[in-house]
Amino acid sequence: MSFTQRAARFLKAEGPGFRAHKAALEAVVGPPKLIEECGVFGVIGTKDAAALTALGLHALQHRGQEAAGIASFDGKHFHNERFLGLVSDNFSDAATLGGLKGDCAIGHTRYSTQGETVLRNVQPLYADLDQTGVAIAHNGNLTNSKTLRADLVRRGCIFQSTSDSEIFLQLTARSQYLSVTDKLIEALKQIEGAYALTVLTPEGLIGARDPVGIRPLVLGDLQGAPILASETCALDIIGAEFVRDIKPGEVVVCKADGTIESRQIFPAQAQARPCIFELIYFAKPNSIVDGESVYELRKRLGERLAKEAPCEADLVSPIPDSGVPAAIGYAQKTGLPYEMALIRSHHIGRTFIEPEQKIREAGVKRKHSPNRGLIEGKRVVLIDDSIVRGTTSRKITEMLRNAGAREVHMRVACPPILHPDFYGINTPSYEELIAVDHSIEDIRKMIGADSLAFLSLDGLYKAFRKGKRDQSAPAFTDHCFTGDYPTKLTDRDAEARNAMVTQLSFLAETS
Repeated sequence: MSFTQRAARFLKAEGPGFRAHKAALEAVVGPPKLIEECGVFGVIGTKDAAALTALGLHALQHRGQEAAGIASFDGKHFHNERFLGLVSDNFSDAATLGGLKGDCAIGHTRYSTQGETVLRNVQPLYADLDQTGVAIAHNGNLTNSKTLRADLVRRGCIFQSTSDSEIFLQLTARSQYLSVTDKLIEALKQIEGAYALTVLTPEGLIGARDPVGIRPLVLGDLQGAPILASETCALDIIGAEFVRDIKPGEVVVCKADGTIESRQIFPAQAQARPCIFELIYFAKPNSIVDGESVYELRKRLGERLAKEAPCEADLVSPIPDSGVPAAIGYAQKTGLPYEMALIRSHHIGRTFIEPEQKIREAGVKRKHSPNRGLIEGKRVVLIDDSIVRGTTSRKITEMLRNAGAREVHMRVACPPILHPDFYGINTPSYEELIAVDHSIEDIRKMIGADSLAFLSLDGLYKAFRKGKRDQSAPAFTDHCFTGDYPTKLTDRDAEARNAMVTQLSFLAETS
């Protein structure tokens, strides 16, 4: 059996488990409170490029579940397959993967934060340039894309999508430089906001990260084949080695022979400011960020929360899934028993590098409910990663009370969210953020808890071993808590002045 066939078989078997896991979680806590835009992957210098990309995207599926796509290059032609739905739903057929020919490929898995969920917005986006082609996959949101788009449309550019990512293609196509790499770099110098890119060209596989380093991008190696990915978990699934993080403002050009050219196109930042929600919420617990385990970082959030907001109680329980490490840290620090007050079925993911292991089909739906025998008459401390609108917290508090909990205390492993995001997270408007117009006591009453406490901002920084937050040079992009946005917000400011037409397209699609 070929590697491509094995990859397709693996994805086909994994699909039901992923859907069961997602359904089981949402049956208890509802849909995700926060949604990140997407994950990107790229590899060059291996005959199994498309299959490896599909596996990498599967590992990044938590970053986007609305659509997925893969583009490859065989030395003469580009090949591009894009679908709505999960990676495992669309790339679990060996014929589909086999049709993506070539020794290099990029992929994208998407949530839409700008542009509708329709096929024309699914990435990788492709364009024919002067005697060449380019495919691009983008994680993040641009904060001047509407301004740039309006200007380009006035100058005669024709857009085929409503995604801000198409700006990269349009600006690259207009550049007068000869090489695609130089064209792309000229485009990047006109763009504001957050981006991590994988770009497929005849010149090689290109990776780029925004000057602030808001969105993540890592470099890996698989037996001499360079790999780019949003998180290290995408390297783990295929047995690749982590090499390093792509630096903020850096462009890397990876060749099929394994060589890598690095170009620092923006001045190196005195202090990179990665998105703090990658560590709190989005990244997989088994990913490594800045040399540290995300799981251990989140445990330290719980430990710090226990120091700041202890509670007299009988047990500590997480709100699954992202609250689990913080709850473990809280329980260990306080000495309270760690228990699961909310029961759901679990799907344990595996790595592809063990293909001979028998795949367990997860097709049985189970009933999900509070663990009544555990919590009846008990004082429960619930640990959550964040509170956005408060609807999930209210639902779960009520659920535990109905199951007999004597007291329900809520502890949140981050500060209150006070400002919306413009870099690729679907944080709602000011009006929808519960902490904007309500005190902590107001929120406590609204969610029905006996007590409520959030981790302080300085406590969050100390948990991540950054010391007290330096207002002149913060270690993270933490605008959701502070309102300190690290880039210009050109589009927002233009809209505030009623100076921008926000209609992106007149075409309505059904798919």
